[in-house]
Amino acid sequence: MMEKPTTNSPFRGLGGHGLGGHSHGFVRVAAAVPELRVADCAFNASKIKELIVKAAAEGVEIVCFPELSITAYTCADLFFQQQLLDDAEQALATLVDETAELNILSIVGMPVRKNSQLFNAAVVFGRGEILGVIPKINLPNNNEFYEKRWFATGYFVTAGYIQLAGQETNFGTNYYFRTNNYTFGIEVCEDLWMPIPPSSHLAIQGAEILFNLSASNELIAKHIYRQQLVEQQSARCIAGYVYTSAGHGESTTDLVFSGNTLIVENGKVLTKGERFSFEPQLTISEIDIERLRADRMRNNNFFNEREEDAYFEIDCTCDSNLTAEDRDFRLTRKVDQHPFVPPMSVRDESCGEIFSIQVGGIAKRWQHTQSEHLIIGISGGLDSTLALLVCVKTADKLGYDRKRIIGVTMPGFGTTDRTYNNAVELMKALGISIREINIKEACLLHFRDIGHDPEVHDVTYENVQARERTQILMDLANKHNGLVVGTGDLSESALGWSTYNGDHMSMYGVNSGVPKTLVRYLVGWAAHQLEEQSEKILTDILDTPVSPELLPFDENGEIAQKTEDIVGPYELHDFFLYYFVRFGFTPEKIHFLAVTAFEEKYTGEVIEKWLKVFLKRFYQQQFKRSCIPDGPKVGSINLSPRGDWRMPSDAVAPYPPKGEF
Repeated sequence: MMEKPTTNSPFRGLGGHGLGGHSHGFVRVAAAVPELRVADCAFNASKIKELIVKAAAEGVEIVCFPELSITAYTCADLFFQQQLLDDAEQALATLVDETAELNILSIVGMPVRKNSQLFNAAVVFGRGEILGVIPKINLPNNNEFYEKRWFATGYFVTAGYIQLAGQETNFGTNYYFRTNNYTFGIEVCEDLWMPIPPSSHLAIQGAEILFNLSASNELIAKHIYRQQLVEQQSARCIAGYVYTSAGHGESTTDLVFSGNTLIVENGKVLTKGERFSFEPQLTISEIDIERLRADRMRNNNFFNEREEDAYFEIDCTCDSNLTAEDRDFRLTRKVDQHPFVPPMSVRDESCGEIFSIQVGGIAKRWQHTQSEHLIIGISGGLDSTLALLVCVKTADKLGYDRKRIIGVTMPGFGTTDRTYNNAVELMKALGISIREINIKEACLLHFRDIGHDPEVHDVTYENVQARERTQILMDLANKHNGLVVGTGDLSESALGWSTYNGDHMSMYGVNSGVPKTLVRYLVGWAAHQLEEQSEKILTDILDTPVSPELLPFDENGEIAQKTEDIVGPYELHDFFLYYFVRFGFTPEKIHFLAVTAFEEKYTGEVIEKWLKVFLKRFYQQQFKRSCIPDGPKVGSINLSPRGDWRMPSDAVAPYPPKGEF
């Protein structure tokens, strides 16, 4: 018969930073490995206290220590000694009392007695109160492990009470904890190695951060497998996972422990400590609770197996005022400036895969339509270069003659010699068919037809050229039984930086899922895959300012119309796009993340300026995205109305007035 659990704790005083407040949804956590002596509970508690004090000073909200950290994991048959068990309980009482004034939750491991049984347990405490005790469920009893010799499994202890260190507290495996800001659950070491770890159930019940107190010994390459387990479980549970394992100071009679610490968020390692260190360790990072909640909210199957009333919540909420430290909250974790760009360590693999996705998309369309040719406008810019490279790779893979690709250069009023020459030379180097059609005369005729003064360089002047180019490509497709390949990228789609029914339109948008920062990365990678002449051309294209070249060049023949001078840096817009669409973050949080990521490159005021531009353009230009052509999804974000993004064209942008960030 299950005892009625305590679900409302009188615990008060642990405030933290507050989700949506000054910490922007981040919870600072720590994995600790203290100095330790086997069976010296008072000494161990004093060293645990030192790290708790240090963690609290660093603004950590919750710190986790290894399995059986108060006694040491390697006490063996000493666990049967009443003196050791009494010492452990007294050490806990002292530790709880001496950290009562600190604004932090702590999780320690120790042997716990109940009903003539001994449990390997995790104890949660803070502000002078023991909040709960979670016994280990799965006890290893093979090879070098003998835990069933000393401990009882927590499998049959679901929820109830226990008297520990002079306090009555919650005891059982079916508990998770709720603070003002987040929920968390606990499993112990071997629990993670099971087919269905307890943390899986805890996550389904709502736990957002999972803590594992471990004493996993070291063997050759074991740490690789262990880290993979943590990463996979974190990803599977869409959770933060804090792992800490016993280290230096444990007995080395038969085993060696390295003091392994990991902090992982949804499958990504945020930070990890130094293994085999002889010094105490405190590994700190921040887990983004809002990011986890966004992913869980989008996964409609995540909570399918939630069992009502099967788990009980321990209330750790409190009332607390934010301090100056909260207002000055800064991340210790790195925020990547280019979230769409894969790390250099996997560059070849990632770029090859992206090209394969694009090639697979256009190949199917080419075969299905039974088109004779691919028609593509080549400007000498990044986007058309990437699209051309994809088309060439597609022809090669299908065994088609590259001459079936018709590249069209269409010089206009703003075309510079640099981009024109790069376009022509690239097409020659790649061996495709080349057409050159100058659009100036046709545009001047059209200006006369609509009564527009060609000396007025306004949006009409620009868009006439863009639509003329698209018309030429469409007509050539009719003439040559061809398929017009669009070159516009994801960033341009997000900003609406295209001419409606001009470059906005094509028969297949091969770059539609690739943001500008990734376009540059892919072209740079491709440059090193080609022969020397093509590499030289691609390198110069990479160095050319991004421009639609719809306005006349300057007196030196250089590009006068530079896109990033008008709409802002693409690296910022791609950053905004990623966090706005992928996680639905508020403008305030996106601004905070951008300031953190680009603090050495852009001021907060500059970031605020371009964020407002992004939000305004993203909302106002949705009507263009509502009718964009087909194209392959490449990464985690796509703006196709048939895929990831459905949005009314008349929604109001959420950007705040100046000064609210």
